[in-house]
Amino acid sequence: MPKVFVYDAFNNRMMTYNLNESDSMPFSTGTTLRVREFRGSSSSPTLWTTTAAMEAWNLTRRSYGKGIHVGYAFKRIWEGGHGTASQHYAGVAFDVGQGQGSTARNAIWKAAKNTGAWGYVEPQSMTPTWVHFDRRYGKPACSGTTSGYPTLRRGAVSTYVLVLQDALNALGYSTRTLDGKFGPNTESALRGFQRAVGLSVDGICGCNTWKKLTAAVVGIGRTRTVID
Repeated sequence: MPKVFVYDAFNNRMMTYNLNESDSMPFSTGTTLRVREFRGSSSSPTLWTTTAAMEAWNLTRRSYGKGIHVGYAFKRIWEGGHGTASQHYAGVAFDVGQGQGSTARNAIWKAAKNTGAWGYVEPQSMTPTWVHFDRRYGKPACSGTTSGYPTLRRGAVSTYVLVLQDALNALGYSTRTLDGKFGPNTESALRGFQRAVGLSVDGICGCNTWKKLTAAVVGIGRTRTVID
């Protein structure tokens, strides 16, 4: 039975659900997005997303008016698949419409774009056989880009904290939990990683730390220190 974390930015809180694969994702409308569809090829017993991403999905699905095939949505960072700054690792990105034909994909793209609910709808020239949209949030830690993850420090709550904790745990720097809440154990683990790779040991996950951390962990596979 998968555990699903959902971050609500409006209330700055993390909610937890225990669901079956055939259950609808929390905050999705009806059965338009089931847990197994959001999971895709991920084998993780733990998944995460945000209320904003689910609300954007609902608007897109309502605008399109038909079923949307979800080919790729969630991956944990050590599972890899979409580079070092993938919003799929944060649970807020969707690659959809694979196999639905160009006419359907064009209509899905327009529906997603017209909602105005997604932070990024990838140009069709970049995704010729699928449609990508995501609902990233927070200012990127690295300047001069709209991608990447925000700076995180003690007290933060978000799915990006889940990405951070997941990466540290996979590399053997234990946060003692996977809960999306940046507390003292997460800070201690982060400091240990920063010390080991020659970064400034400040306990803050900024641009340089994200670069080192993601480069080290993306796609390495499940390790014995991963926490679910």
